[in-house]
Amino acid sequence: MDHNGQRPDMEQLRQWCNGVWLVNYNSHMPVEELVIDTRKIAQAEQALFIALKTERRDGHTFIQDAYEKGVRNFLVDEDVETGLFPASNFILTTDNTNALQQIAAGYRKLFHIPVIGVTGSNGKTVVKEWLYQLLSEDYNSVRSPKSYNSQIGVPLSVWLLEQETELGIFEAGISQPNEMARLERIIQPTIGVFTNIGEAHSEGFMNIRQKVNEKLVLFRYARQLVYCKDYPELNQCMAQYVNNVRNADGTGQLQLFTWSQKTDADLQITDIKKDRYKAVIEGVYNGSNISITIPFSDPASIENAIHCWCVMLLLSIPQQQIAERMLTLVPVSMRLELRHGINDCTIINDTYNSDLTSLLIALDYLDQQKQHQKHTLILSDMLQIAKPDGELYEEVAELVSRRGIQRIIGIGPALFKNKAAFRQYKKLRSIFFKTTADFLKQYHLITFENEAILLKGARTFRFEKISSLLEQKVHQTVLSINLSSLTHNLNVFRKTVGPKVKIMAMVKAFSYGAGSYEIAHLLQYSGVDYLSVAYTDEGIALRKAGITMPIMVMSPDAASFDRMIAWKLEPEIFNIQSFHRFTEIANTLHVYEYPVHIKLDTGMHRLGFMPHEIDALVQELENNPYVKVASIFSHLAASEDPLQDGFTEHQHKVFEEVSTRLMQQLHYKPLRHICNSAAIARHPELHYDMVRLGLGLYGIDSSKSLTSELRQIGTLKTVIAQIKTIPAGETVGYNRMGHADKEMRIATICIGYADGYPRALGNGKAHVLIHNKPAKLIGIVCMDMCMVDISDIPEAQEGDEVIVFSPQLPVGQLASWSGTIPYEIMTGISQRVKRVYENEV
Repeated sequence: MDHNGQRPDMEQLRQWCNGVWLVNYNSHMPVEELVIDTRKIAQAEQALFIALKTERRDGHTFIQDAYEKGVRNFLVDEDVETGLFPASNFILTTDNTNALQQIAAGYRKLFHIPVIGVTGSNGKTVVKEWLYQLLSEDYNSVRSPKSYNSQIGVPLSVWLLEQETELGIFEAGISQPNEMARLERIIQPTIGVFTNIGEAHSEGFMNIRQKVNEKLVLFRYARQLVYCKDYPELNQCMAQYVNNVRNADGTGQLQLFTWSQKTDADLQITDIKKDRYKAVIEGVYNGSNISITIPFSDPASIENAIHCWCVMLLLSIPQQQIAERMLTLVPVSMRLELRHGINDCTIINDTYNSDLTSLLIALDYLDQQKQHQKHTLILSDMLQIAKPDGELYEEVAELVSRRGIQRIIGIGPALFKNKAAFRQYKKLRSIFFKTTADFLKQYHLITFENEAILLKGARTFRFEKISSLLEQKVHQTVLSINLSSLTHNLNVFRKTVGPKVKIMAMVKAFSYGAGSYEIAHLLQYSGVDYLSVAYTDEGIALRKAGITMPIMVMSPDAASFDRMIAWKLEPEIFNIQSFHRFTEIANTLHVYEYPVHIKLDTGMHRLGFMPHEIDALVQELENNPYVKVASIFSHLAASEDPLQDGFTEHQHKVFEEVSTRLMQQLHYKPLRHICNSAAIARHPELHYDMVRLGLGLYGIDSSKSLTSELRQIGTLKTVIAQIKTIPAGETVGYNRMGHADKEMRIATICIGYADGYPRALGNGKAHVLIHNKPAKLIGIVCMDMCMVDISDIPEAQEGDEVIVFSPQLPVGQLASWSGTIPYEIMTGISQRVKRVYENEV
């Protein structure tokens, strides 16, 4: 960094991005933070808000929000009415994405340190995280947070470099040609790691060789490059590439560091011995036999560990130290886990690492938990951070206080010693313990009730012991919900409908079994326009959980209209009687222009005004001061079925005619919507002003139009309770319905029809997955358990995980086996099944 250790100021950033001043209020204001999302501002007074444009959002519309949160530095690429934002700096660029990249590239040039760049088809994030762990004793390192490897993520990652940084570790991912050159200018790696090459993200490339050559652009000025020679396309391209590039200082060709299990290499892998829990990897390096042991045995982890081994050898780390550190490798948690806790608490489990970058990410997630007014952070010492403890924990205390956290529980000798840093903030309650064991001894004296609790600890502090105390005790069948996949599905539909069409997300029936509060919070955070529930009580529960966005109630009970108004819920009105009743209640409560949603029956014949009833509705609406029509909508009966497209078009014509007639009598324009998930994909002409996104949001596509793009968000899993071998001729289960034609090894698993697993799946109609192998059901599904045939899965043991449905065994398959629809399977999962929410980071 520059000579005085200060962050670059606004004038320096302007020069780097070739921008021009719109308003130069204070050009020497240092910039600590680059912000592209106003929901994630840590240091507003020293932040630069960069207004980026995407397919769905224009960052310029959030300038007001950023200003109200204290930001006074702005980067824009269109004219802005700057007079609305006094005492602020505004820089105008031609393209803000390019400007962000140019700023990061300029900033990177201030650092003359080794930088490791990681690319490849798979394993980038794990290799990056493991290198950070393995090298933390030798270097003060900075690495990409989360999977920040994109055109936006890479510059934000490089901005994390600080004066004290001794090593950078950044990953780079691409999806089409000509992207890597931009990332290379930002990362400027001195050491490269090419993990592997495969089919992932191949859509934008003509063939594998083109993709390899594009990724190799990252290393055109690197000094050294690590890769595996066992990928033929990668090895062939590498041989050609190395002759065309010179290293960073121009003194010679790029130095390759290779490894292989098949041919000669710098690190020749000679043997891999593995059992269920570990792998011993033996090799030859510089004529010496060396080995490492890692606490993993899957092929991907072995490959990732060997890449890290090569980098450490390249950096001259002694082999004995490498072997010792490899034993301590921990799983890379790619997601934060959200679990239900004791006493109505919500537990966010992030106990694999503890550093400032990951703490910021976890605090952002904690801040989203609006269902609780009280937030508690349980934090361990931050290990191997190259800052004096006093300076580090002053920064942590200020960060935690600024985030509005009510209580911090600090565990570790360094936090205990520096507790005064936290106690200067009067609104922050703080408790400190020297060890996890000390906390566990005093646990019964600390109250946890109706709060969100973030567990953020380094692995050595064994926070899993704390997690086991705080989590709600339920039986071993778990429905795991991947919130990142839900966000992905939302974005698929957003892209389909375009930026001008609003989205109403259906969270009725406990969000199709996935959990209402957690799903609703994510949808609110993601900027969905409306939520919809079936009944008033569901809407009230969401309001109590902190949901503030508009909520439509689709099946309102007239007796609950007063409670709907009290909780600001918007009713569906489907006949004259319900309209009269709601108007009477609104009159009594002196409520005016209350939003209601008019349901038309265009052929479904369930609820709604028939076309011949519209004239009477128009008369009721005339000069009615109590209601205002927020939307007019209808329900398609068979939008997913091509054979019924004629009827869908009939419904469309009826809806267009009747809704137009109704709108002509109003003095304003309500929203119109008729599309469900299937219609969004199959009938773009019916998108109107808003669409209703239901089961598609959860990754199930009844239209079959978007199946390849959507991700199933749920994984239902249980465990093996008991294994036994039964002789030929024996029977299994109630009514002796299961028959062993030969000696059979069976497993009893902890799921039954009381958990929502249909009885129709018994007697061999369905299978589960154990060690990724199918195990057919034998006998009848019992209330709390069922039995499966594991004769062909000899490695199965009691306590092993059993997959009931997952992206690999889709819920649609279970529905087909049981003769029903995915809706019924999802909504039928019992409330006694624990929901665990995962959010990828």
